[in-house]
Amino acid sequence: MSEVTDTGVVRTAVQVDGEAASYLTVEQDGPVVLLLHGTYWSRVWFPVLGRLAKTGLRPIAVDLPGLGHSAGELTLETATVPALADWVVRFASALKISGPTAVAGHDIGGAIAQHLLVHDRLKVSRLALVNSVTYDSWPAPHVARFQGPEAAAGTTADVLTARRQAVTAALGGAATEQRIADYLDPWTTARVRRSWIALAAAADSRYTLDLLPSLRRSTTPKLLIWGEDDPYETVDYAERFVAEIPHTTLIRIPDAGHIPTENAPHQIACALIDFFTA
Repeated sequence: MSEVTDTGVVRTAVQVDGEAASYLTVEQDGPVVLLLHGTYWSRVWFPVLGRLAKTGLRPIAVDLPGLGHSAGELTLETATVPALADWVVRFASALKISGPTAVAGHDIGGAIAQHLLVHDRLKVSRLALVNSVTYDSWPAPHVARFQGPEAAAGTTADVLTARRQAVTAALGGAATEQRIADYLDPWTTARVRRSWIALAAAADSRYTLDLLPSLRRSTTPKLLIWGEDDPYETVDYAERFVAEIPHTTLIRIPDAGHIPTENAPHQIACALIDFFTA
């Protein structure tokens, strides 16, 4: 079943590993842009999807398994970056996505995107990272507090409160009660809260640090888009990345936080369009 929004964006699903994988898209032919989220869900990409589609691109913003509106439930083993990258490959296969593919990642989704590039899993043609995990920038303290046996064995009741605090801070000046409620909606389900705890527990900076030698050799075009006021993935990580990783450009977004697509959707959409249609 599909749900159509007033912007032409559709939420639909495909079966992956016997479970429904939910994703946002605009149903049209055109070059695919695969959009990956991290500790949030596909909602982070919604502000730019319609704009990308108007230029002829086919944006696909998927909810990772057990998160957002996708079915299933993550475990410590299936929530690692390599395991999620493998799942994304199976998702792409289910949608019959083949050939060179543009990929963008936000937060931990950026770590997954880097993994896909380095290991040549989707023949990534261009890579965009938006306030992404890099180097040893994760897990951030507000995520790391859910690691360890006590956190994993405990109740999920604290997750919704913690996510409200994190979302409010991440949205910054774009935070409204309605927008915060939109972001929190999936976490009202206990299964999704458990999946999020698994994602937090599996967070490990070695999954990005191990990619650095290959990234330094990579000739794939890369674009970093960064909200300068991000309290979690701070802009100095982006500055280091663009200095050390070849074929990389950085666009800084002033007065924007961890989810800059909400603060400056037009600017970010234009940057992504220019990059993916070059």
